[in-house]
Amino acid sequence: MDISIHGDGIRISESLDRYTRTRIDKLDRYLPNIAHVGVELAIIRTHRGADIAIAQITVQHARGAILRAEERMDIENRDTIRFAINKAVDKLHRQIERFKSKRKSKNQRVRDRYRATVAELDVAEVVPGYDLPEAEAEASIEILRRKQVELMPMREEEAIEQLELLDHSFYLFMNAESAQVNVLYRRDNGGYGILVPQ
Repeated sequence: MDISIHGDGIRISESLDRYTRTRIDKLDRYLPNIAHVGVELAIIRTHRGADIAIAQITVQHARGAILRAEERMDIENRDTIRFAINKAVDKLHRQIERFKSKRKSKNQRVRDRYRATVAELDVAEVVPGYDLPEAEAEASIEILRRKQVELMPMREEEAIEQLELLDHSFYLFMNAESAQVNVLYRRDNGGYGILVPQ
């Protein structure tokens, strides 16, 4: 399992790196065949109130599924970032149990590619304390709305204007420079991001 740890506004010390890797290494016991884990640790300085510690963990499974957990906490002491890491890992435990339960689901509309295989389930340990309620494990997944959109070629700056005018969290557009469909989204910690197909 490949683990990468990056810091934004925080120095990743050797002890913090070791602590994070120790917490992440245990994920492989509950979900085999994890290809990559990306950890983003950040300290956001605020002008009002306490600064914020953010731990974001993204797990890429070998079968293509992506699990992501983020935890934000007001900084109270120097261990706050470690508490944020712990809470993000706990959220991942719940997502792993949900991912593994997809295999047991009767809903065949979920593509097999994003499900845990029977072999993976056989070797995976149950995450302690995270048994999913039957109703949640058996819940069906359905699309409630389908909407067709007209894609207008535009520059990224125009897409940002449209996103702001619509007051949405994301905006689908045809990038005039690359002639590709892109998704512009508003980031939680400010600014924008763009999803570009490979």
